[in-house]
Amino acid sequence: MAAIPPAAGPRDLSPRPAVIPDSPDNQPDHKQMGSPMQQRWPDRLWIVRHGESAGNVARDAAHAAGLVRIDIDERDVDVPLSQLGERQSDALGRWFAAMAAMERPDVVLTSPYRRALRTAERLHQAGGLPVDPTDFVIDERLREKEFGVLDRLTTAGIRQEFPEQAEFRRLLGKFYHRPPGGESWCDVILRLRSALDTISLHHSGRRVLIVGHQVVVLCLRYLLENMTEDDILAIDAAGDVANCSVTEYRFDPKAGPRGGLCLHRYNFVAPLEEAGAPVTAEPDAAVAVR
Repeated sequence: MAAIPPAAGPRDLSPRPAVIPDSPDNQPDHKQMGSPMQQRWPDRLWIVRHGESAGNVARDAAHAAGLVRIDIDERDVDVPLSQLGERQSDALGRWFAAMAAMERPDVVLTSPYRRALRTAERLHQAGGLPVDPTDFVIDERLREKEFGVLDRLTTAGIRQEFPEQAEFRRLLGKFYHRPPGGESWCDVILRLRSALDTISLHHSGRRVLIVGHQVVVLCLRYLLENMTEDDILAIDAAGDVANCSVTEYRFDPKAGPRGGLCLHRYNFVAPLEEAGAPVTAEPDAAVAVR
């Protein structure tokens, strides 16, 4: 196998439009100035967070009970979807299926984590993806942020078992803090830069779907929209990325010297609400603080 705070009614929580240069280095190729410029981004790019997982449910239970550790037996990579997460994935799959065939994704890239891969598979089963699961591109660069020694600890657990890490995070901020054995947001961004280069190189002019995780959605926005640390942390502070929410970019040939991707919608959950699937936005269970 090659979320913004909830509001009443269907929600398309789109922020200001954003323009993404068509070239990763945003520099014109002077050798080709006499010939037509070649598009180097997908026509459309959807970024979807996986459906609610059993880990999300376990995290809520741990916080409600005041526990220091989240009770899950599997490795983070093996945590499955909850039953609600399956319903959410099916609802989103039907939303994609309602599109014209030539508007649906024709390339699927997914995190190797079970909850993300299973979300993509259920989108296909609901008729939303013409791409067979055997043709999904499983890319480890799209995996969840790694939490190292803080894995499975609640906020209270971190303060109790690793008070020095809680203090380091307070001083450095979540963007730069890297727990022992884990990753900072900057580390995630580094691997996602490489993933975007691959998409630009191999999937230009295509309709690409990425299925990943909350921090992956946010860090891709940071890269695609040329944000600052303050920009992306403000978006993160405004609300979690909802499970099975859609962030979508569309190519605009008039955006930038070679055209570019423009943000069309962020944290879009109307497909779930219209199908009667509850909207959830819990952080993943590996750790209480991203």
